[in-house]
Amino acid sequence: MSQVRLPSVNARQAIRALEKGGFEVVRSAGSHRRLVHKTDPKRQTTVALHKGKDIPRGTLESILKQAGLTHDEFVALL
Repeated sequence: MSQVRLPSVNARQAIRALEKGGFEVVRSAGSHRRLVHKTDPKRQTTVALHKGKDIPRGTLESILKQAGLTHDEFVALL
């Protein structure tokens, strides 16, 4: 099983990609955005919005795992 390496993305890019994948921002608290999938509410994740910084790869891995997305699916949404 070959996985695409995750690119460096900032929080805005990640949120935009998740929204393309069927997620919507349901709550915003400080610098964090809570996203829930429109048709499967069990798929939810939180993205920290830190201006000018890329999301660390490990954190992005965790976001994708919570969202139920593979690397390939995420990269296709970017």
